[in-house]
Formats: sequence, C-alpha cells, structure tokens
Amino acid sequence: MTDQLPKKINLLGLTRVQFEQFMASIGEKPFRARQIMKWIHHYNLTDFEQMTDLGKVLRQKLAVIAEVRLPKVLFHHYSTDGTRKWVLDMGLGNAVEMVYIPEAKRATLCVSSQVGCSLDCDFCSTGKQGYQRDLSSAEIIAQVWIAQQSFMPIANMGMRPITNVVMMGMGEPLLNFEQLVPALEIMLDDLGYGIAKRRLTVSTSGVVPKIDALTDAIDVSLAISLHAPNDALRDQLVPINKKYPIKTLLAACQRYLDRYGSRRRITIEYVMLEQVNDSVMHANELVQLLSNLPCKINLIPFNPFPHTPYQRSSESRIAVFQQRLIDAGFTTTIRRTRGEDIDAACGQLVGQVQDRTRRQKDWQAVVLRQAASGESKHAS
Repeated sequence: MTDQLPKKINLLGLTRVQFEQFMASIGEKPFRARQIMKWIHHYNLTDFEQMTDLGKVLRQKLAVIAEVRLPKVLFHHYSTDGTRKWVLDMGLGNAVEMVYIPEAKRATLCVSSQVGCSLDCDFCSTGKQGYQRDLSSAEIIAQVWIAQQSFMPIANMGMRPITNVVMMGMGEPLLNFEQLVPALEIMLDDLGYGIAKRRLTVSTSGVVPKIDALTDAIDVSLAISLHAPNDALRDQLVPINKKYPIKTLLAACQRYLDRYGSRRRITIEYVMLEQVNDSVMHANELVQLLSNLPCKINLIPFNPFPHTPYQRSSESRIAVFQQRLIDAGFTTTIRRTRGEDIDAACGQLVGQVQDRTRRQKDWQAVVLRQAASGESKHAS
C-alpha cells in the first residue's frame, strides 16, 4: 500500500499575513507572498508556471506543496436584466450560489457563506433546505474570483467589474465566523480585491455575540435582517429572535455604531409579506422601534417559492409603507427584484438546482437498481 501524498495547501483563502507566514515556512521572503497574491486575485491565475516574476525553483516548489483550488461551476446563467447567477459544486451533492447584480454606478456580488442554512427563517427557501456545512475562506473567496474571472481580461486593474460585495447569499455569515473574517480581509486588501469597507457588507439575522465579535475584528458595513417590528412577529418569521430578541439585537447594533462613529448607518432589511408585516400599523411600530438607531431601510419584495404560505405585498401596500418611513425621516428604498427569470432573486437561491440534482440522483438510482436486477437475473 502506497503512502498518500500530503494534501496541498489552497492559497486562495490565505490573508496577506497568512500568506507571508506560509512563504516564510518554506524559506521564501515575504515579498513573494505579495507577488503571488497579485497573480491570483488581480490576474486570476491558478497555474504557477504562468507567474513569470517567480523563479523556476520557486514555481516548481509551489507546484508540489500548494495549489489554487476552485469549485466547479455547475451553471452560469444570464438574466434579461443583466443579473448573472453561478451555481458552484461544493462536493457530495452540495451546491451554493452567487449572484452578480449590475446597476448604473455600481456592481454588487452577493456571496454565500454556508451550504444551506440552519436558521430556518419562515419566508426563506434556502432555510427550508437545511444546513450542510460551512464554507472555507477559500470557498468564499472563490466566488469573488470566479465572478471577476468571467470579466477578464481587464486591461486596467483600476477598473474593477465588482464594486460591492454583500454577504447575503446562502447561510448565516456570522455562524461561520472563523472562515468569514479571513475572507473579508482578502476582499478588503489591495492585494486581494480592494473592496472599500463601506462597500463590503455582512448581513446577519441577529447572532448577537458574533455581531460584537465582528465589530472587534474588522471594519465592514453591517446589515440586519429584521423583517418585523416586534418580538411576537419576529419570533415567527426569524426564529433566532427567540434567543436574541430585538432589544438585545439593537443594543449590539448600537455598540457597532459607537465603535465606528456617528457617520455610519446600519442597513435594516425588511421583506414585505402580504397581510403579515406590511400594514401602516407595522410601519408605525418600525418607526418607533428604530427612532434612535442611525439606519437606512431596505424594503424587499418577497419572492415566492413552492409550498410557501406567504405572498408578495402589493406595490400599493409597499409604497404606502415606504412613504410612512420616509415621512418619519428614514432613508427608505425598495429593492428592485432582479434575476427572477433565473431564480436569482432574494430568497430563491439554489432551489431549482437542488431539485434538479435530486431528480438526477433518483434517476441514477433507478438505473443502478435496474442494472443490478438484470445482473442478478443473468447470474441465476
């Protein structure tokens, strides 16, 4: 029996500090880390032989002990509105999505942090699919790498195709804290993707201890998936509220603001559910609840999925709700629904792909059973 080769280290998920430590561990100078990071993240190269400012000996050494490993792209769809969606194979039948949303003055990439989600928010299709595992920092960064690579070659690296990144894809980012923070550091780093800290947003359903940990660890923007103006309703829609109720959540938000200054505002995300949380009474409650919190409010039209009991609020109810918030002095926007024709809209992630994968597995199982049955009959 032959010995297994040692597993190669995936350089894709290393921060600058981790990269320099790795290079030192193999007897190389720290500046080599900076060179290689540029090749990987700026020029989207995975082959060490193409990194022409590295010596031949170093290139050969890296080929033996390291790699830039990416997940396989299962699907890459384009919406009629310019939205793009990628479905990435994470192994063992698991998949995650990322979505690219172009707008007039910015282009936002929505990135996943987990395969599935354990929080089971009542209106979210991803939560209904359950939780499989956390993504590594390399798998989080791979999403940015793949999206950027689709726009290559870029003659002027000052003109980036991705201006904003939001951790709002599959999963609860703060429940994958140890892998999230290094990925955020790479996105912020000029040797990585150079995303401005105001344009890099972590969205959470309210994991309060990790909000405090994020505040201490790294300076990025914060979004809260609130979706209800009182605990009774939020307990139903966002079950983690039973552990960290609204008062506790908003106190953590205030600590974040105290840390980063009065010019910061938190983004409040609020999905609009017909006859559930979209009345004028709910708007008045929300005004009262957020009266002392510097924030902007993003109203999200609900995107229905199979077997959900909820419906999207009518445009008229959303407009009335928005106007009440604006009248109270809140900056309030209605998120445009993008990518519905490719199931890339908010809350629709991976559903059809997982259904297709399950159907394919079922079909393969039938074929195998038939083959086994035929072999059995032949043997008898």
